[in-house]
Amino acid sequence: MASDKPEVSEVGFVEGSSPRPTFGRRVLNHYKRWWWVHVIVTIVVVLVTTFPLVYVGYPNIAQSDINASTLEIKEMIISDPTPNSFFLNQTQVIGSHSIFHPTIYAFDAALSLLGASIFATAKVPQVKANDGTVVHIAQSLDLSDVGAFGGFATAVMQNEEIKLNIYGKPDLKQGGLPKIGVTYNKTVTMKALNKLDGFAITEMHFLSGNSSNSSNGANFGGTVYIPNPSVMTITMGNVTLDLSVEGNSVGTSYLTDLKLVPGNNTLPMLANVSLSAMAPYIAKYPNGVPVSISGSSTNSSVYNGQAIPYFSEALGSNKLNVTLDLAKLLS
Repeated sequence: MASDKPEVSEVGFVEGSSPRPTFGRRVLNHYKRWWWVHVIVTIVVVLVTTFPLVYVGYPNIAQSDINASTLEIKEMIISDPTPNSFFLNQTQVIGSHSIFHPTIYAFDAALSLLGASIFATAKVPQVKANDGTVVHIAQSLDLSDVGAFGGFATAVMQNEEIKLNIYGKPDLKQGGLPKIGVTYNKTVTMKALNKLDGFAITEMHFLSGNSSNSSNGANFGGTVYIPNPSVMTITMGNVTLDLSVEGNSVGTSYLTDLKLVPGNNTLPMLANVSLSAMAPYIAKYPNGVPVSISGSSTNSSVYNGQAIPYFSEALGSNKLNVTLDLAKLLS
């Protein structure tokens, strides 16, 4: 007999699959889980790129800009000389085409004639390295090598141009970047005295009676013309120069408180001329006696009672030649 109990069939439930996360959701989940790794990587990348820029690129760029910059000396005044020092007042202009304008901190600059020994060290003040920046130096310089400065002074006397080397190791800082050290090594070409080419005695007269100078026995007075094509002003003090004809001494000339300034210098001169020594030459050279003027390498320049060896050396290196018509003067 058929059973009246209903049949029950078991039906299984199958879950539907979850939707796949979007790309944005997957990226977000990744960063939520691994954010600390990305922070570390970012820091490493920043350090790897910044350190070479700051500690390699920046110093190299700074040194390159220093090397490419120019320096022009507009004025050089040498005054108050002593045997071992002088006062320097110098004006110079920086030239730069760099897009960077760092601060160059004060530094000690060694001064020398190019290729020669250092003769002194000057303190260069702090400056902003803009194109056209004017730098003033005003200080007493002690000579570390008097002989080297004698060589410099002689080069100034003997040459049309000289090369002054300026060397130092200043610190430099650009904006918020760290301070770094650079090398400043500049050679400046300057006009020099060119053997006083163009020197002339423009006027000379005989001193007689009370008009003669008793302190040095001068018997002639006159005016000399000394050209100075350089930017240098040089205080030499009392300058004494020997007069000779054909290698024989005939007298001495005196320039009191000599100060050469740039341009044309017209200065008073006194001379003690031995007329007896000159007499044979006056007869021999009726149209004017050829006279050589030269200095002593030891005491041609005297300032405040002290012989100035470096200026004396320069004066002793140079010989000037003039023609004097003493017969006309004495008549």
